[in-house]
Amino acid sequence: GGQMAPTTLVGQKSTTSPWGRRPVNEGYPLHMSELLATLEAPVYVERVALCDNKNIMKARRAVRRALENQRDGLGFSFVEILSPCPTIWGKDPVEARRWVAEKLVPTFPLNVFRDRKPDTTASAAPPQRTVSDVLEISAKDEIASRQLADHSHHFRDYTIKVAGFGGQGVLLLGQLLTEMGMREGLDVSWLPSYGPEMRSGSAHCHVCLSKERIGSPLISHPDVLIAMNEISLRKFAHQVVPGGVILYNRDRLPSDFALPNARVICIPASEMADKLGSTKVTNIILMGALLEETECLSPATAMGVLETKIKKLDLLEIDRQALAAGRNFIDSHVRVGAVSQPDGFAY
Repeated sequence: GGQMAPTTLVGQKSTTSPWGRRPVNEGYPLHMSELLATLEAPVYVERVALCDNKNIMKARRAVRRALENQRDGLGFSFVEILSPCPTIWGKDPVEARRWVAEKLVPTFPLNVFRDRKPDTTASAAPPQRTVSDVLEISAKDEIASRQLADHSHHFRDYTIKVAGFGGQGVLLLGQLLTEMGMREGLDVSWLPSYGPEMRSGSAHCHVCLSKERIGSPLISHPDVLIAMNEISLRKFAHQVVPGGVILYNRDRLPSDFALPNARVICIPASEMADKLGSTKVTNIILMGALLEETECLSPATAMGVLETKIKKLDLLEIDRQALAAGRNFIDSHVRVGAVSQPDGFAY
């Protein structure tokens, strides 16, 4: 905390400007409200300060006005707030508020820089593109997608977290599920999270499939976890909702792992992919298992998406086999006589 900000004054010290802000090195403060007010798009731009009760009430009204503009679709609003920071400044709260009024406000004057109604007649409505246009789906595929959407009469919203190492196809699996959901007429979101490493770093993504609008792409408690390694299993398994599903990329759970209140299916996807001739299809095997176990999306939709992504016929055939292998594993090892199978397949 305490890094230099656009409003850090010349000479003011921070953790990233320990000798004080120097124009020759860090540049001058930025007057964001004035800069944005020169653009055509903003309909409302105001700078306020939290230095006394009167200005705090003005700030409250400004934020309310900006939110109302957003709600009513009037256009972009920007509210810049000069706020005290007693902890970083090393001042008590009263002194910090006084410093805002005496030091910050003279440099950043409080004002309404823009307040107008948008000129809706001057600009034509942007062209609307259908999902089919965006995904470049042919008319034949679009008809098939509508027919496939009928399978989801029993569909419920699903939140899915896919986790593993970078290079395992974690993010790609999330993208495939997202595009499948779009083709079946669902509202979808995909939120990736990964480290700076190109390979072997941790990576996971959040996928939401819903018939309603999605409020947030972030998933705290997923319905389904696809854990492609042990680290991901230990990190995320206990976030799964009670009664949810965990697909684990191994033939059995670690001996010291405490079972969560969820259904755990161990599937040796990496070994199965190796037998198919490419460990790169491990994620496709797990996708097939997911589709068969949850019936959240149609396998035919999955193949339709893969056909648009993969142009080489030999690779497409391996993916087709991988998808079928994941589905068959659920049928043969989980649904039919799962109790009699070796430990580790289903719990």
